[in-house]
Amino acid sequence: MERTFFIIASLFGALSVAFGAFGAHALRGRIEESLLANYQTGVSYMFYHALALLAVAWALSRWPASSLSVWAGWLFVVGIVIFSGSLFVMAFTGLRWLGAITPIGGVAFIAGWLLLALAAWRG
Repeated sequence: MERTFFIIASLFGALSVAFGAFGAHALRGRIEESLLANYQTGVSYMFYHALALLAVAWALSRWPASSLSVWAGWLFVVGIVIFSGSLFVMAFTGLRWLGAITPIGGVAFIAGWLLLALAAWRG
């Protein structure tokens, strides 16, 4: 499982850099500033949680019997898809109601961090 999370983390890390560059160069001046700020927030949180997935991979190598780390990893993946994804779609479409979905991803991030802490505690 640690290899799976390491690969997913690497892919999200690469996407973060690509999306960040795209936002900085291709979107600036093409979408309104508030939507660009939302887009950049999505990029930032994707990158932070790509790093968190590397921590999950490490935790799984350290405490392989803990299913809490696996759950934490999947919550980070879900959080990236929902939190960052909703912000990306909102930036491209202007559909601001998608902002109501974004906190669901934030809750997944928080739960993932708490489970990762619990996995270490029980480790």
